[in-house]
Amino acid sequence: MEKLTELSQAGVSIWLDDLSRSRITSGNLQQLIDEASVVGVTTNPAIFQAAIAGAADYAADIAQLESEGAHAEEIITKLTTDDVRAACDLFAGVYADTNGYDGRVSIEVDPRLAHRCEHTFHQAKELWQLVDRPNLMIKIPATKEGLNAIKAATAEGISVNVTLIFSIERYREVTEAYLAGLEKALEKGVDISQIHSVASFFISRVDTEVDKRLEKLGGPDALEMRGEAGIANARAAYGVFIEQFEESERFAELAAQGANVQRPLWASTGVKNPNYSPTLYVDQLVSAHVVNTMPEATLEATAREAEITGDTIRANIDRAHSVIDKIIRLGIDFQEVTTQLENEGVEKFEIAWNELIVAVEEAMK
Repeated sequence: MEKLTELSQAGVSIWLDDLSRSRITSGNLQQLIDEASVVGVTTNPAIFQAAIAGAADYAADIAQLESEGAHAEEIITKLTTDDVRAACDLFAGVYADTNGYDGRVSIEVDPRLAHRCEHTFHQAKELWQLVDRPNLMIKIPATKEGLNAIKAATAEGISVNVTLIFSIERYREVTEAYLAGLEKALEKGVDISQIHSVASFFISRVDTEVDKRLEKLGGPDALEMRGEAGIANARAAYGVFIEQFEESERFAELAAQGANVQRPLWASTGVKNPNYSPTLYVDQLVSAHVVNTMPEATLEATAREAEITGDTIRANIDRAHSVIDKIIRLGIDFQEVTTQLENEGVEKFEIAWNELIVAVEEAMK
């Protein structure tokens, strides 16, 4: 696992984008911690749908909970929080060794609440209390309505994984929500040194949509820009991270009180185009304070063939803006792309959640 070690030493925290009961009980997750430099886990509604629907290792729990009168959504909450709690316990050593920087496990609020601020905030508090582990992170979608929920949860001392970020503009709003939440937490007497946050910037989906539009435009100038948008968008976002957390007096004052930076997290890092390197969204997005959450296929590809050459972001931020500007000049409405992807992201998670409810109801029958 030499390449994974090199990636970790270059400043990237490797988190697995997957979780299931069998991964925990079989010892597979512990093995990844011990041997593959995996220091965290992320989940989402689609991951839980894939893990629970039809899986035999959940059947007994579903039957028991059903016999006690629980309905499908209550059963899902119990199953998912139990798995996440168990994963948190597996990562307790990493959490202690890194002083809370890593060893994190994320669970997402009900995606149907993505546009309902108060409901999102209340469920974030409920999940935080149910799992009851300091190394938990609550995933809140970065919709316009989600921004106030992010601020409110941070102010309560809850560590938040902000998910479904596609645009630089929205990412800047996310960092503002985090900083405002820290300031509010300080006012309330919360120990802000215990609050950690990541901002999950989605990568491959940007390329998928922009590439489709570039191919529709046709011509050599458009076609040569395929596979450029996702990395450029992420690198430009890292420029915002530098502004907000390395150069701003506002954060410097919070840091003096113990505040932690909100780290950029690269999500959707499995390539969708088979013509691209399977590690494209790994070795081209290396820098300090970065999290890369990988599906298992990407983790395995990284271990086999990634080329870790040190920081591949900071020296390329200006070029990233030039790439985005060129794509826009070609006629691609980048804002329209990112808005569409945000809406589709919420919709896909809602579909997965509803499918999970149906699957559990079928198991109950």
